[in-house]
Amino acid sequence: MKNKRAVIMMALAVVLGLAAVALAARWLLNAPNTKSGRIVVAGADIDIGQRLAPEMAKLVEWPTDSVPKGAFTDPQKLSGRVLRSSVLAGEPLSESKLAPAGTLGGLSALITEGKRAITVRVNDVIGVAGFALPGNYVDIIVSTETMFDPNAANGAAARERSISKIVLERILVLAVAQEVNRDETKPKVVNAVTLEVTPEQAEKLDLARSVGTLSLALRNQIDPAAAATLGATKDSLLPAPPVVAAPVRPALQPARPRVQQVRAAAPRRDCIPVINGLHASQECF
Repeated sequence: MKNKRAVIMMALAVVLGLAAVALAARWLLNAPNTKSGRIVVAGADIDIGQRLAPEMAKLVEWPTDSVPKGAFTDPQKLSGRVLRSSVLAGEPLSESKLAPAGTLGGLSALITEGKRAITVRVNDVIGVAGFALPGNYVDIIVSTETMFDPNAANGAAARERSISKIVLERILVLAVAQEVNRDETKPKVVNAVTLEVTPEQAEKLDLARSVGTLSLALRNQIDPAAAATLGATKDSLLPAPPVVAAPVRPALQPARPRVQQVRAAAPRRDCIPVINGLHASQECF
């Protein structure tokens, strides 16, 4: 009885196994043929701004329907090209990740056409505690003294007034110190930051750092909104307390002089005693 049950279980297992094999073979036969081609990928991690050599890339099989736009099929075509962004090993190399042909390596390959790179001196406070990394966007704030004339119409002499104002917005950080790698997320305290600006912005930034103190304000990378501010002054930071009017006291009336009433002295009268029998009296005249 036990042997019969074991034979039945083994036969059932064989039947189910054959059915699974048949289903898998049928699925493979009916599956669409996936075509593949060979594209160029990075053979190792390559930093931004680095000049490529043929040995840095290799050809690998890649599904045809998912080939990245601008991908290369010949490693020799990448010789001498410069990377605009860092790539990892096995990542496809495409035209969008490369600087224009003929560009020299280094920071100049990262600058957008029509823009300039300018470096400003920072410290751990001005540089947002090292969180202003390559690829981030910052606003530039200048703190300076400006001439202010509250009574220009009266010809009064102007006086200096402290003010802090955002002068440039959404400025791209190209490099910190001498590093342009954008893959690091750890804060790095440095003494210089290189920014990408237009020629007009470069002029403003150069003037701003000569007339006052610069500060960087880190902003959200996907926030393009402009900040319409008037700047902060001592008057707006510490407004004057409201003037409280003094209570009006009623005018004191002058005291009236006291008039002392002097009683007039009674006129002097002559009196003589009069005796009338048993009664005595006094008669005055």
